[in-house]
Amino acid sequence: MKIVIFGGGGFIGSTIADRLLKDGHQLRIFERPRVPPYREFSKLESAEWITGDLMSYADISDAISGVDVVLHLVSTTLPKSSNEDPIFDVQSNLIATLQLLSAMTGNKVPKIVFISSGGTVYGAPMYTPIDENHPTNPTVSYGITKLAIEKYLLLYKNLHGISSTILRVANPYGERQRIETAQGAVGVFISKALQNKPIDIWGDGGVIRDYIYVSDVAEVFAKAVTYTGAQSVFNVSSGCGVSLNELINKIEHAIGRKVDRNYLPGRPFDTPISILDNSLAKKELDWSPMVSMEDGIARTVEWMKSQPQFNSRN
Repeated sequence: MKIVIFGGGGFIGSTIADRLLKDGHQLRIFERPRVPPYREFSKLESAEWITGDLMSYADISDAISGVDVVLHLVSTTLPKSSNEDPIFDVQSNLIATLQLLSAMTGNKVPKIVFISSGGTVYGAPMYTPIDENHPTNPTVSYGITKLAIEKYLLLYKNLHGISSTILRVANPYGERQRIETAQGAVGVFISKALQNKPIDIWGDGGVIRDYIYVSDVAEVFAKAVTYTGAQSVFNVSSGCGVSLNELINKIEHAIGRKVDRNYLPGRPFDTPISILDNSLAKKELDWSPMVSMEDGIARTVEWMKSQPQFNSRN
């Protein structure tokens, strides 16, 4: 298949791209201007690297021309900061996605796979594990925008026949995660631990989250591009809850030493527990997470040790 990946050079996107290349798909990877390819592609890999502006209709139309599937992984905001400028969030994410859908309609591209947020679209859970029928009450602009995009995808499915697969991903972690953005407890905590810096914990460390290794995310996207079933929305998660204290314990085991913990007052907006039910994805997509938390952390530690900023310390 011919597939374009918007945001295919990032942490999750590059892992998905590598996974899809293994299946022999022809890829067009779309990134922002001046973003270099994350690696060199061999002559046996069909990968075209292009750059452009997601707000430019011309750039988008060129990128999707002749493709079978669009993978939409772009987000210009983060959950923790999106409330600071919700207008920018809507303009750069929701409006840009509507323009993408318009271009897909004009170019007759039949399918889109969208990465949504399993951590923010539901809001405070009424029960756990959270399934896809759980009420959606996001408390941050990031989650509201993701949910609005989901609704427009389904609208365009009804109006124009564009098949939409929406993947509500929990808390991904693993190689290539950008530590400088301070997004994702696993990456931030490992980075701190390798630098012998104390790890800040808001509250008593009992906050429970559902973490999923990035290769498992890539695998579900590989399944989603060929999915032809009736369902549209899927949770993508490990299905297991891990507290912040347990997470640090696992990191300590991986690096072979204790780390300092700095406990701070709890924050009122931190949901005490969030675990997603992934049974629908297992059934419909024939997918299951394969990497345990212990193995995933060990792999992430080894990758991070290989990075230039950590080499001098190890």
